[in-house]
Amino acid sequence: MRWLTAVLGGVVAVYLGLALYLYVFQARYVYFPELPSRQVDATPADLGLAFDPVTLGTADGEKLAGWFIPASAARGTLLYLHGNGGNIGHRLDQIEVFHRLGLNVLIIDYRGYGASSGKPSEDGTYRDALAAWNWLIQEKRQAPDRIVLFGESLGGSIAAWLAARHMPAGLIVYASFTSAPEMARALYPMFPASLLVRYRYDTRAALGGVKSPVLILHSPEDEIIPFSHGQALLAAAREPKRLVELRGGHNDALWVSRDVCKREIGTFLRFVL
Repeated sequence: MRWLTAVLGGVVAVYLGLALYLYVFQARYVYFPELPSRQVDATPADLGLAFDPVTLGTADGEKLAGWFIPASAARGTLLYLHGNGGNIGHRLDQIEVFHRLGLNVLIIDYRGYGASSGKPSEDGTYRDALAAWNWLIQEKRQAPDRIVLFGESLGGSIAAWLAARHMPAGLIVYASFTSAPEMARALYPMFPASLLVRYRYDTRAALGGVKSPVLILHSPEDEIIPFSHGQALLAAAREPKRLVELRGGHNDALWVSRDVCKREIGTFLRFVL
């Protein structure tokens, strides 16, 4: 039976080795600033939109790169917090939709993304979102009740965190998850995710503290974040709230369901602004 003991010992060693790897290097599975590229290769000017490049300072000394895209006779301002892959240059189509809906748009790259300094972390992304909010309040003199937060995927958790601490006109959460540990359990069911995951990103808990109206956009066809997470976020949010079912995958539902998004977001904006 020595061979069996040796085999079992090898399996256990491999398992523990993989678990240790995931624990030590899990940031590689959370942040993807170079997917598909860290280089910002496109700007709103490519769509014929005027914009101002901005550099925001965070409380801990990082410099964040972003754009402010003004709209003529704007009804309000949208703070766009993007997902964990790529940078602001990969969100031009979405920026155009919000611009056409009559919103100024501020979009930033988190620390370690695009031309922003630093290295991404959970606390860092929260600081980055707060720096963007403060910039709109202090530099652009935007009233909180004229600002709508839009969070995409990981950005949905960050936007919910921000909305729980301040009170924007409204919060839009697209294709986000309930929490990082719950996502880890879904992706790696063979590992004790609650023990290994150092990130919280507890969107569900944050939504419980949000007093602003909430619009949740999620597709049942999302191949990365299950639709059940969107349903759970709806249950966690306070009234008024709404969940809109989209079509398409995690990275293209906003495009595939473009007309639905424009209609539903337009309706939401008329309600909150």
